[in-house]
Amino acid sequence: MSVASQAIPFAPYREFSNDALCERITDAKRKLGSSLLILGHHYQQDEVIEHADLTGDSYQLSKMAADSLDCRYIVFCGVHFMAETADILANREEKLVARDGISIPVVLPDMAAGCSMADMAAIRQVESAWKQLSEVIDTEDMTPVTYINSAASLKAFCGRHNGIVCTSSNAKAVLDWAFAKRKRVFFFPDQHLGRNTSLKMGITNDQMPIWNPHEEVLGGNTKESIEQSRVVLWKGHCSVHQMFQAEHVHSFRKRIDGIKILVHPECPQEVNDIADISGSTSKIIETVRAAPAGTKWAIGTELHLVNRLKKEHPEQEIHFLSPLVCMCATMYRIDLAHLCWSVENLVNGTVVNQIKVKEDIAKWSLVALERMLTVSK
Repeated sequence: MSVASQAIPFAPYREFSNDALCERITDAKRKLGSSLLILGHHYQQDEVIEHADLTGDSYQLSKMAADSLDCRYIVFCGVHFMAETADILANREEKLVARDGISIPVVLPDMAAGCSMADMAAIRQVESAWKQLSEVIDTEDMTPVTYINSAASLKAFCGRHNGIVCTSSNAKAVLDWAFAKRKRVFFFPDQHLGRNTSLKMGITNDQMPIWNPHEEVLGGNTKESIEQSRVVLWKGHCSVHQMFQAEHVHSFRKRIDGIKILVHPECPQEVNDIADISGSTSKIIETVRAAPAGTKWAIGTELHLVNRLKKEHPEQEIHFLSPLVCMCATMYRIDLAHLCWSVENLVNGTVVNQIKVKEDIAKWSLVALERMLTVSK
């Protein structure tokens, strides 16, 4: 099996109809059988999700794929950091031993599928911030916490500095763990998840200075604000969830009697504070599935997921919270053409767009991820 950035030319795939692409993907899946796992994140387009063997959140998908006994190829319909996590988990030592040393290549159908939030925190910026913080406070008494929506290099940073990874589902449990060990937390790259979770734990906004990586001195903070901090928040956000506003919530409540507001904790505080329910993507899905017929929802998360829930639950009234289109543009880059191109390459013996995390980064990332697992049990 060879590895290449391009083998079968991609351009002709743009000329195929969706029906033709679907037929070719189905044929490739038949040929590869159980050796192939196509992972589809909840924010993917419906036509891509239809071909996914597993759907879910990023960490959940990576873990399920890593636990598969038959899988020999992973095609991750998501974004770059998700494919990194899949590579780390699927090719860790214990899994390699179980497969007699066979490594599983992880393919990202379009290498341009990144994450704007993850890109807001580069490792050199985080290392610079940590150095500056150490000149003001004792960083031995500070736990770095990175949201799973981050590059592997940031997860490795946390692994090296007695830190941990969190998801939107377990953020509170992770922060409880961190505060049981040390006085402060350095939370990146999403300020909103860090803030919304900390507020529910009784930490106030004046104890949560925001570190702006583009400010040369202390991230734009005073020495006093850092000294008084409990949580230092990185100035990062999800471009989708940042779009939701308090006025959208008020508008729905004025127009529709009995409507409930269901949002993701990556939304700004002013939205999160007045929502009826705030929770991870999985919690949003589970909440709607468990709700009785006739329930009315305005949901603040990615558009494709909201529309899918609307189709799956015609017995409920489901609305998208924002009047503007809010979809994850980088997730949208994974389409049928890229998926078809990548799986047909596998059939022909070539791995394209492989995501491979460097050994040292994978090692320390795994340390931080395993700490998270102990907290989540």
